[in-house]
Amino acid sequence: MSTSSPTSPATADRPKGIDPRGPRFAAGITSVLVLIATFLSAIGISTAFVNGSWAISDASLAQRASDPGFILFVIIALLFLWAVLSPATQPYGWLYRTFVRPRLKPPAELEDPRPPRFAQGVGLFVVTIGLVLHLLGVPLALPIAGAAAFIAAFLNASIGLCLGCQLYLVLARAGFIGRSARPA
Repeated sequence: MSTSSPTSPATADRPKGIDPRGPRFAAGITSVLVLIATFLSAIGISTAFVNGSWAISDASLAQRASDPGFILFVIIALLFLWAVLSPATQPYGWLYRTFVRPRLKPPAELEDPRPPRFAQGVGLFVVTIGLVLHLLGVPLALPIAGAAAFIAAFLNASIGLCLGCQLYLVLARAGFIGRSARPA
């Protein structure tokens, strides 16, 4: 005999809500890490101009991959990927649930977890584009991608404006994502 109760169609599609302060906490950590990585990439091989040409253009793949900014951005990309694939086990969420949330009042309301998860995917996409272009020898690609990721993370952490969440809502309203199939 099964102990689970049937769910109504209205609740079956509704995801469990999350504390909206958790993603802002994660965005704060992300913004610090991305700022450091952007600074490292801005002083690294990506921006060096030597003897009238970009140093990255003449660098080997190993030299591009060993740039400190590149290495930190790879770690950040892996954290974004982790947040997309398994947000419940992601380190920032664990830190928030373990050390921060117990000290706070319960949130006034919960939010849909899909927009913040989508925003993590957008962050992953932006950082990955920067990483790939850096490996291909495109000057300034990594610091520009890093600056874009920093602005998004900082806006979320500081004023609660999640650009990736807003993009999710636009795409959901247009019917491209977030809608479950309706029976005919």
